[in-house]
Amino acid sequence: MLKKLLFLTIIPFLFCSCTNNNVENITFSSWGSVTETKILKQQISNFELENPNIKINFIHTPQNYFQKLHLLFASNQAPDVLFINNLYLPIYSTKLEDLSELVNKNEFYPQSIQAMSIDNKLLAIPRDVSTLVFYRNKDLIQKKPKNLEELKDAISINKNYGISYERDMYYLFPYTLTMKEEIFSPQKSLEYYKGLEGSCAPTPAEVGSSTLAQMFLAGKVGLYLSGRWMYPKIKQEAKFNWDVIVFPGIVPLDSSGWAISKESKHKDSAKKFVEYLASEKSSEYFLSTGLIVPARINVAQKIDEKVFLDSISNSQVLKIDKNYRKKIDKLNKELFN
Repeated sequence: MLKKLLFLTIIPFLFCSCTNNNVENITFSSWGSVTETKILKQQISNFELENPNIKINFIHTPQNYFQKLHLLFASNQAPDVLFINNLYLPIYSTKLEDLSELVNKNEFYPQSIQAMSIDNKLLAIPRDVSTLVFYRNKDLIQKKPKNLEELKDAISINKNYGISYERDMYYLFPYTLTMKEEIFSPQKSLEYYKGLEGSCAPTPAEVGSSTLAQMFLAGKVGLYLSGRWMYPKIKQEAKFNWDVIVFPGIVPLDSSGWAISKESKHKDSAKKFVEYLASEKSSEYFLSTGLIVPARINVAQKIDEKVFLDSISNSQVLKIDKNYRKKIDKLNKELFN
């Protein structure tokens, strides 16, 4: 009887151990809003149901993401799969797998593939493309400017501010690229841009404790320069006649996507997970948030606001190196105090 009880006790233990040994645990790191994180968790759950032998350990870092990522790589604890954008990609280029063979590049916007590639190696499969557009208060700005000269005329309005103004190099880039200047040595574009503050655009003192988004939603700013990520909020809260128009020139294009660490000991499972995240089905999930423009062309075509696709046509991928962030931080201090 005792032997029988021992046998019945050991068999389930052996079965569980066997099952656990067959489950491969991989780590996945990302930042993201509440809405994006909810989608990601659902994607993880769906993937695990389809792949019961793979368990995803999700590391969500909403703030200081790249600082934490840097520490993980430095301590040889890099996640198997990581979400990354093109602005930081060069820093980790030697630490990421080439994923060129995992996807058909023709299914993605060429700009997104360019942004996520270094030395002809696709280091991250693009999830989205991001550009800057103008959110327009049509009650204040009636015309769609076709160039920077027309823009200056359109925003010269009384009582309200014609345009938003950020003391940040990134929001200077559209003017710099349009004037065909080098992004790290703007001259004419810097003069044009800084001339907006205090005349057509509010100063930091005038913005006060508000944000430029809040000023736009309050009907005080005619043109608000921002990205797709602001669309859901403006759509929900704006109480005036508004639309989205392209910037009258060239805008920078960024991309974010899914990468795999070379340190990963579970590359096959990591690749399977990345293929799942980059699939057409997953791309449609992210499209439903309204926060992004998918990098997959056929999914992006389903977007209602075609102006975001038009903006891609008028975009340029910035030439980024591993010192990009330091250069930009230095210029922000020098040029915008």
